[in-house]
Amino acid sequence: MRPAQSEDIFWKTTRVLIIAVVAIAFGLIFRVIAPAILQALFDFASWIRGADTYPYPQKNNPLYLNLTALLGLVPGAAFGSLFVRLMDRRLSRLKNTTTGDKVSLGLSLLIGIVCSFPVFVVLNTVSPRDAGIITPIVTIALAVLVMYIFKTIEEALPWYKLTGKPIKTGFKILDTSVIIDGRIYDVARIGFLEGRIYVPKFVLEELQHIADSSDALRRQRGRRGLDVLKLMQSQFELEVGSFDKFAPNEDEEVDSRLVRLAKALGAELVTNDVNLNRVATLQDVRVLNLNDLAMALKPNVLPRESLSLVVVREGSQYGQGVGYLDDGTMVVVENGRRFIGENVTVQVTQVIQTERGKMIFAEAPTEDESPTEPGNGRKRPYTRKNES
Repeated sequence: MRPAQSEDIFWKTTRVLIIAVVAIAFGLIFRVIAPAILQALFDFASWIRGADTYPYPQKNNPLYLNLTALLGLVPGAAFGSLFVRLMDRRLSRLKNTTTGDKVSLGLSLLIGIVCSFPVFVVLNTVSPRDAGIITPIVTIALAVLVMYIFKTIEEALPWYKLTGKPIKTGFKILDTSVIIDGRIYDVARIGFLEGRIYVPKFVLEELQHIADSSDALRRQRGRRGLDVLKLMQSQFELEVGSFDKFAPNEDEEVDSRLVRLAKALGAELVTNDVNLNRVATLQDVRVLNLNDLAMALKPNVLPRESLSLVVVREGSQYGQGVGYLDDGTMVVVENGRRFIGENVTVQVTQVIQTERGKMIFAEAPTEDESPTEPGNGRKRPYTRKNES
């Protein structure tokens, strides 16, 4: 069994045990207060019937007490499940914090406990009852104060400089280009984007700036990006600005802050920006590029295969025509100028892969040639269809 699987089984077992313990505790509490519950129900029934109230004779019946205890298991299990969910969320946030913050939190609690011990000793001699109430409050207050002091001077603390290699947290950080593109919503909707989705506040501000632009096209793109974010926030766990403290310098460019943030969180960048892709890759940050994903999903075309397409315009060379496949791939057709506006079967001669995608060169049949049947290379009677 792998360590990750073993840890997962351990946590699942722990969650079940916690829910069971809380449910049993609620059941015991309900059994203790069962006489009062039964008396209250009896009084309520008497009030509805208009009868006089009197002590319920069966309120101490063991059968009724046990049934009330079993009834208490239901809210106990619900409360235990809610507690486990809150605990999972808090532990997940703690796991994603830096080593420096974890050390500061531990030291703050330790200092709070040590400093509150004299308070406990003094209060215990004066009023033991008040000591059990006041001492935890003093401990928490001191720990919060020390943690605040550590955060204000974190740049001078040595354990913030020895954070080590960041842990992969599963975060996906979205940049401006991929939000404006809009395809990220569909990728997330069909389940190809796992983990927690994070949008830095400075990316949101850049989107807002684009949406307020005087240029109509930029304004439209910015508003579309904001609509995409709103739609994703309604359907997915989307966090905004919670971890921007790891890239606090507002004078830095957005791309630099994104790379710094991804390195600090151990996250992955989701972008369509070629330059950001290169810079992040050079700094050992994993990049998910939607354009690369789209190109990887395009069907492969081999030389001598036949394609059916519509020639839409002239090419750059004499006699050439240009058409497009359903996925947007451009096809340069030799001898295709005379087929503009028509559906024609062409034969692939060359496929060139570029940074921006795939370009296909093909050849249309001449007047005395017949196109080949797609897939078998046999000749068929030459026909062309006018799409108009």
